[in-house]
Amino acid sequence: MRVITGSARGRRLITLEGSDVRPTTDKVKEALFSIVQFELEGRRVLDLFAGSGQLGIEALSRGADSCVFVDSSKKAVEVVKQNLATTGLARRASVLHGDALRYLQTCRDRFDVAFLDPPYGTGTLQKALALLPPLMRRAGVIVCEAPKGEALPETAGDFSLWRAYHYGKVSLAVYRPQEEEAEDDG
Repeated sequence: MRVITGSARGRRLITLEGSDVRPTTDKVKEALFSIVQFELEGRRVLDLFAGSGQLGIEALSRGADSCVFVDSSKKAVEVVKQNLATTGLARRASVLHGDALRYLQTCRDRFDVAFLDPPYGTGTLQKALALLPPLMRRAGVIVCEAPKGEALPETAGDFSLWRAYHYGKVSLAVYRPQEEEAEDDG
């Protein structure tokens, strides 16, 4: 697993071992960053359920101002820290060990871009989507990775499902702020 482009291009990232680990494939990662490529420069990013941190690290490499990484696994947190050190991006990152849903309930930060890639089939994605919108800036974007066919809500707070993409057994769901209805002038 490597950083695709940007300041850390080509740097190899380590990942957790085990059957519960499901790193985002290069194909899906390339597609995801093609979708948000013009929304990263100078932005604040949240990598929830960070795992190895590859999504947040890719965003930092492509010019995001900062990234908060959250994972409930101590091993994952250590892997994220190692990957940040390897890529030279640690000074623009915060790595937090803790429950993602609890983090969303207590967080006071605001984000421009959020990546959600929780364990599949647990209902955690839907719970996180319900809690995330108040932490997003007005023109923010939320990108979720889920198994193809998993039911996702059409709306999450002030955000609505903008588009879903399918790559083999994986889907990317992109949420953007709902369009405000045009006011009637007359």
